[in-house]
Amino acid sequence: MPAGAMTFFGTVLLVFTTLDLYMLASLLKPGDERNQVIVWKASSFTLLAMVGANILDVIENFVRAQPMSQNPFIQLEVAAIVYFAAIMFYKKRHGG
Repeated sequence: MPAGAMTFFGTVLLVFTTLDLYMLASLLKPGDERNQVIVWKASSFTLLAMVGANILDVIENFVRAQPMSQNPFIQLEVAAIVYFAAIMFYKKRHGG
């Protein structure tokens, strides 16, 4: 594998690990009521997005008569990205 590809993969892995740790830390960190509302709304939006994506995947696989094949690593990273984007949106919206 070329060195550029390994560097890119390492960078992506580091960014995703950071996003995962940020997601866990923000969920576990106690805060004031405003912060709790922001985390609650971001978590709800992330759950809705992930469930919606899984429903669409199930429907697509059922229509195409393919076996279910989901990669949990990909799902975790998509959840981290969606959560990060949602928490940034709600922090900006609710002032924080």
